[in-house]
Amino acid sequence: MYPRKVRKRSDSKLNTAFINQVIAALKSDPSKLTIIQKNLEQYRCQRHLKRGFLLAIERFDWVFEASDDVNFICDQILADDYIGNRLRRYPLLFKGVVGEQQ
Repeated sequence: MYPRKVRKRSDSKLNTAFINQVIAALKSDPSKLTIIQKNLEQYRCQRHLKRGFLLAIERFDWVFEASDDVNFICDQILADDYIGNRLRRYPLLFKGVVGEQQ
């Protein structure tokens, strides 16, 4: 038998650019974390969501419970582990963080 090929899935460049903009916006204005928390609450109230999206919401709750530090949260979003990959997979969780001016 032939050895199984391991494919590394890379994030799309558009998604990576958006996530980098989100991280920059969060570091410049930590109060934007409330926007993410409002998004989590809004999506949590919806009845029919994909299981993966619900898992992402749950993982974000874990991150917020672990710490309120912006740098820690940004590191978790960018982490190359299960939680980081899960959070970056659903950019709707970050809706309103980049374009909103205060």
